[in-house]
Amino acid sequence: MAGITVPARVRSAAVVMGPAFVVAVAYVDPGNFATNMAGGAAHGYLLLWVIVSASLLAMFVQYQSAKLGIVTGRNLAELCREHYSRPVAGLLWVQAELVAVATDLAEFVGAAVALNLLFGVPLLPAAGITAVVSFGILALAPLRRRRFESVIIGLLAIVLGGFLYQTLNLGPLTGAAAGLIPGFEGVDSVLLATGMLGATVMPHVIYLHSALTQKHHRPGDVRGVLRASRTDIVVALGIAAMVNVSMLVVAAGAFHQAGAPRESLEDMHSGLGQLLGPGAALAFALALLASGLAASSVGTYSGQVVMEGLLRRRIPLWLRRFVTMAPALAVLAFGVDPTKALVLSQVVLSFGIPFALVPMVLLARRRDVMGASANRRGVTAAGAGAALVISALNIFLLVRTVTG
Repeated sequence: MAGITVPARVRSAAVVMGPAFVVAVAYVDPGNFATNMAGGAAHGYLLLWVIVSASLLAMFVQYQSAKLGIVTGRNLAELCREHYSRPVAGLLWVQAELVAVATDLAEFVGAAVALNLLFGVPLLPAAGITAVVSFGILALAPLRRRRFESVIIGLLAIVLGGFLYQTLNLGPLTGAAAGLIPGFEGVDSVLLATGMLGATVMPHVIYLHSALTQKHHRPGDVRGVLRASRTDIVVALGIAAMVNVSMLVVAAGAFHQAGAPRESLEDMHSGLGQLLGPGAALAFALALLASGLAASSVGTYSGQVVMEGLLRRRIPLWLRRFVTMAPALAVLAFGVDPTKALVLSQVVLSFGIPFALVPMVLLARRRDVMGASANRRGVTAAGAGAALVISALNIFLLVRTVTG
């Protein structure tokens, strides 16, 4: 239809949509499965407000990262290299690589458990299958970014569909609305809430989001692109929030009053099969597999972005894939409990949050970096407050985890 003209705002939105969906995968990774479902099983709907609050915080943080890439045409890692000393850049790279290893540990273990639940594949061979499949997905990223984004969005849809199916099988969600009122029940609920909030902001996708949006740098249409990016973020992270809410709701409805075993992902799978039927168990395992495959690919891609940005060095993706998955293979080979490995990986990830959040907040307020789009004092204060709160909560979680 040659006579139809598409409004500029619609064209901008169509072009920019996609990066936030890649980022959203990190918010529904296997670590979220363990944390959110443990919260629902132990305390019912009590901690639903934590997920809602964390999701809003995630939208704020990811928008700041996306804005950095759109306004400057550079990603966070590149800007850190340009504006900080070489030792600081080196320190940021070292911790980012540790984060990449911890990320892959969680994703590989989650996907391996899913393959074991679905097909009975032993955990170690299952991790090898995960490596092959995730590398195939990852190979699309450098040359076919749109196709890579489409694959990730498809896997995210499987995760969403799996939990929506389980939620619909629960029937009426009596009392769920009460979970939107902030409150706790004892120290255990405080610790679980800390884990749920502290694991929300993933450091590797703060770096990645700016890299995915920097290609949309258009000095003549900054406001339009930022507006489209906000839509992308609200939709994508809104879907991630729905998945996280569904995780807690399913666990609360199925396990909180049932007294069924709920100490591990395997227990959750078995319990869903007994309480909601085999379809619910299948949906859980498929969602876990899709989550692990997608998040593993995104994590490795993030590591490549950080290395190129901070060091101006790159290694082949297959080599990075092998290096970061080695600890996960070792964990499975030595028979470490998969669910405990997931929890420990989240603790390690907590160390990386301030290393990404603080530089981003400091750079986004500078006019020599952001020009007229530099953050105002109120936004900077909100970002600094978010960094302090998340860092403090993660330190608290770490101390309590170490002390038992």
